[in-house]
Formats: sequence, C-alpha cells, structure tokens
Amino acid sequence: MDRVLAGVPRDECVVYLDDILVHGTSFEGALGAIRRVLERISGAGLKLHPGKCHFMQREVAFLGHQLGGEGISTMPDKVEAVRGWPVPGGKKEVKSFLGLASYYRRFVKGFAGVAAPLNHLLKEDTVFQWTEEHQRAFQALKRALMEAPVLASPDPNRPFILDTDASNEGLGAVLAQRGPDGEHVVAYYSRTFDKAEKRYCVTRRELLAVVAAVRHFKYYLGGLPFVVRTDHSALQWLLSFKEPEGQIARWLEELQPYDFQVEHRAGLRHSNADALSRRPCAEDGCGYCAKRVERERELCREEGVTATVSQLSVTECRELEAVDVGEWRRRQEEDAELRPVLRWVEERRRPPWGEVAPLSPVTKGLWAKFTVLRVAEGVLQRGWKKPATGEITWQVVVPKRLQGSVLQQLHGGVGAGHFGVSKTLKRMRKGFYWARHRRDVEDFCRQCDECAAKKGPPGQSHALLQQFPVGEPMERLGVDIVGPFPTTDSGNRWILTAMDYFTKWPEAYALPDQEAGTVADALVGGIISRFGVPQSIHSDQGRNFESRVFSELCRRLGAEKTRTTPLHPQSDGLVERFNRTLAQQLAIVTSKHQRDWDTHLPFILMACRSAVQESTACSPALLMLGRELRTPAELTFGHPPDNDDRVLPGPNYVCRLQNRLEAAHTFAREQLENAGVRQKRHYDSR
Repeated sequence: MDRVLAGVPRDECVVYLDDILVHGTSFEGALGAIRRVLERISGAGLKLHPGKCHFMQREVAFLGHQLGGEGISTMPDKVEAVRGWPVPGGKKEVKSFLGLASYYRRFVKGFAGVAAPLNHLLKEDTVFQWTEEHQRAFQALKRALMEAPVLASPDPNRPFILDTDASNEGLGAVLAQRGPDGEHVVAYYSRTFDKAEKRYCVTRRELLAVVAAVRHFKYYLGGLPFVVRTDHSALQWLLSFKEPEGQIARWLEELQPYDFQVEHRAGLRHSNADALSRRPCAEDGCGYCAKRVERERELCREEGVTATVSQLSVTECRELEAVDVGEWRRRQEEDAELRPVLRWVEERRRPPWGEVAPLSPVTKGLWAKFTVLRVAEGVLQRGWKKPATGEITWQVVVPKRLQGSVLQQLHGGVGAGHFGVSKTLKRMRKGFYWARHRRDVEDFCRQCDECAAKKGPPGQSHALLQQFPVGEPMERLGVDIVGPFPTTDSGNRWILTAMDYFTKWPEAYALPDQEAGTVADALVGGIISRFGVPQSIHSDQGRNFESRVFSELCRRLGAEKTRTTPLHPQSDGLVERFNRTLAQQLAIVTSKHQRDWDTHLPFILMACRSAVQESTACSPALLMLGRELRTPAELTFGHPPDNDDRVLPGPNYVCRLQNRLEAAHTFAREQLENAGVRQKRHYDSR
C-alpha cells in the first residue's frame, strides 16, 4: 500500500499497513483527497471492502486512538474495558492490566509514579500480595485513564515546549504547544529510575530528565526549535559547561543536534511536570553539584534568565536546489556587504576611501580587489589566475547565506569525496570566492561528522623514500586489489584499483573475484582500451598479478612488469594511499547493509579525478583530458558566466587543447619535482 500511495502528501493521506486515513480541513478538500486516493487504488487493481470504509466522518478510530478535530483521545471501548477490570489475582493479571494501561500512558500525567506500586509486584523476587497501596494505585490508574484528556494534535508550524522534572523515584515530562488560546498538551511521558539512577544527585537527575524526554519525543523535536522548561536553575549553565566529563559529556553530546533554549521556571509554576514527589539532595552530592553551588554564588544569578545551549555545527544532509544566474543576482543584492560592491562595479566607479571606511571589513576587502572584479550577466565575480595554465577563471562572489550550502556541496556532496582542507580549498577556487574562505573551509572540514567518524590518523613510516620519476601520462601505472568487501547485490566482493603516476588519474572496478583472468579483463576493458598501453605496470606480488595470464598480457601489450618487494607495500605507495582514501569514502557513503558499495564507485572516482592534487597542483582530469570535469556542485550553483569554455571550431579547439596540455604538463613536472624533494625530506626525517 505504501507503493500504491507513494507521493500522496501526508496532509491528505496517512497509511499504516492496510489502514488508510484520508483527511482534509474542509469538505471540498477531503473530497478531492478521497478522489485522488481512490484513483490510485483503482489504478493498482485493488478493491476496498465497503463495510470497512467510513466516509466524511468528524471522528474516526485509527490505530487504537480516537482522532477528531479537537485532537487525539482514548478509544471509548478500551476505556469501558478498564472501567470494568476486576482486581488482579496474580502477576499475570497485573501484567495484562498494565499492558492495556501503558498503551495510553501518553494521556496520563505521571504514569510511572502512579503505576510504580503495580510494577513493583512484577519483580521476580517479589511475592504477590495485594495490599491497600496496590489497590489505591489500581483505582488511581483506572480513574486517570477514564478521565484522560484530549491531547492536541502536534503542529510543526508552532514551537514546542518541553517541561521536565525529576524526583527521587523517577522523571516526568510534558510536551506542549502554545496556541491562540494558551498552551495545549501534546503528550505526557514518565518513567521510574533504576537502582543506579536513584543514587544520582539532583542535578544529574534533572539533566537525565531532559535527555530522556528529548529521546522520547525526538520525532517531534528533531529539526525544530523548542524550549525546555525546568525548575532546576543549574541546568541553564550546565548545558553549556566548557569541560564536561564522562556521562555528563555523553549526555550533552546527545543534545547537541537539537535547537533549543533552557528556561528556568520556579517550582510553584512548574506543577505540570512535577508529577512525582521530589526531595533535593545535599549540595555536595557530587562534583557537578558543588560546582553548581559555587557558580551560582559567584554569579548571583536571578531566576528567569534564559540560557541558549551552545551547539556544535551539524552537517546538513539535504538535497540542494539548483542556483541559476538570476538566483545568484538576487542573493547578492540581498547581502548587505555585497550590495554596495555590486553597485560600484556596475557603475565602474571605485569610491574614495572616505566613503568606504565606515563599511564592513568584507566590503572593504572587496573594495581593495576592485581591479579584479566584474559583473557578468548581473553576477558579481572575482578574477583568479590558474597557476597551472595561466588562464583567468572567474569566481562567483558567494553571499553569506549561500556559503554553508556551497561548502557542503564541495566537501560532502555527490562527487565531492569528503577530502581534506587542501583539496576542498582548491576545488572551491575553481568557481567560488568569499572573504576569509580558507578559515571557513578549515572549520567545515574539521567539524565534518562523517570525516571524524571514518578517518583515522595517518600511520607512521620509517624507511627512506625511493622515488620513481615520471614525465608524461601513462608512463607508469600502479595497480592493486582491495577487499574482500561484503558481497553486493550485483555479486561483487573485490575492487581492482589503478592510478597513473604522472596525472594521478584513478580507476576502480568492482569484481566478483580476484582471479587473474577477471583482473586482466577489467584492466584491458577499462583503462587500457581508453588511455592506451602504459610503459610499465607496477603491482605487489599477489598471485593474480604474478600469474602466467597477467605476465602474458603484459608481454603481448609490450608493457614492462615491475613489482614491490615482499611484505613491503610502501613501494606502491601511490595506489596504497588511494586505496585508503577509497575505503574511507566507501565507509562514509555506503548504506548500513553494505550491499551497495559498488554503486558509489563512479561518484568517488569523479571526486578524485576533479580534485586538485597536492603534488601536481592540478586535477587529474586537467592533466589527462586537458579540461576540468563538470561536477554536481557546478550544476547546482551554476558555472560562472563568460568563463572561457565556449565552443570553438575543431582546429581551434585542438590548438587550444594542445597549448593547455603542454602548459599543464610542464607545470605539473615542476610541481612533481618540488613535491618529491619535499616529501622525501619529510618522509626520511620521521
């Protein structure tokens, strides 16, 4: 049914297995939604049982709840079952009653506290003995369920309010929203403490109440701003504690992705969350409490101060819409720091310093670069000379509101590769510019959660570095086998990797096995058929590369076959380093079931081929193809207008391509020589 109704908006239709709920805010809207849903069902060849369908109802039963215009309530038949429930005669009957009651616990304030005596009876070491205390809890729970309030339907367009509280026995929380006629409860939550949690000091218990409540209501609160209200004033500073440790640090880290503020509310006004009796512990219960008391006395804080939780940067994982020339123009005009510069360049007038002095540092910096600025198709751009070819490329001056999106696309987008600061910076310079962009790139790469989780520190090496000088494409090709990986849906388990020593052009082919014939076919059908035969092929001493099949292939192609020394893969370090990068990228992008890693290889290769290499100061694409690859980032944000990528007649294009390749190769040879000296000095000094 999910497939049949895929694409139908949730504000018209909700599906759970074979239960379909079609709804609308008006008669006409509901009628249109019903028509669209029935057309989908009819198109799929399905039929509905008329006796099980109800149309144009103001209230309906759905998944054990009564839904209506006023909100969500309990089912009348379930409430009647609770009303006539007999007194339990054993643990099994208590468990059955609590099972039904727990289904509606979101309607009962302080459910855990009310049901605590009954839950105590279910412990293994407890003999069943029904007492007056249990009878009171039984009747109180029945009364609470029969008088359960109507809970408001959550509205994502209104801010949520989360009230939390903790006592010696448990914690409670109330999720509410403020409407035109006051606050409305969306749901209640409570639970008892275990043995270890009961020994927590009051501050730790209050923080646990916040963490547990946010966990429970995460599907309501994720991605939306909300307010946490507590009667424990210490939480205002504890959530922004600079050097938390242990459990407190883990809790605070768990709260970091959420956008919320903490407000202190006096206990008398905090009765909605104060469902359980509370008794404060001694001030010196733990180190955090002692720090709290000292901090409160030192700062003499007043009640009612609102503290904002300091938050880590959270990588946004959303699809970016394409930004065309008109959108760039509009965003630049909206940016107060770029607007005057845009006007100056259009008027071809550089104002005197006296007019610029009161403006922002960003505006002053662009004023200083006035001679390399231009406006093309209404978009402000900065000219930058490519060090490899000497060509001028025009970079879009990115307004502040788009800088984060550009960084996300260039570092973590499709085909970007989650590379480090240097490669991301060089990728950005191909088409984008803003003031202090280096610092922003460094911060973004350092705070990338995926990179931090998957990339480890580089290993240390000790042997002296031996180098293989190369001077042209496909002079020396390094190859290797990586794996085994989890078997994909296509049956692949291994990866054949290859890299050209001069251009750093990478190749990777997913293979079902690593037999010599399979490896040879992939090598010929992949890189050799497209780029020609390399002068030499370098590999380790794996049996597939040392086999008769592979040796015969090299002999017939006329390629020299070289190999590493046994147990010393460093002599094929170029490919080994690429293997590590490839494994890191796969770990970042592959799904949890790990059966789709081979589908991500093309995008990882595109990222590597379009990234500027540290040793050559050029991208592999420029050195191998004579042009830069067009990446998804350029499709998303557009190519800077009027860059020198126009279509030329055949002979002119060949001439320009030849000149570009000669300049790039000469520049790359110089860079490789300098990089070789630098790398050897650094490597040998370890």
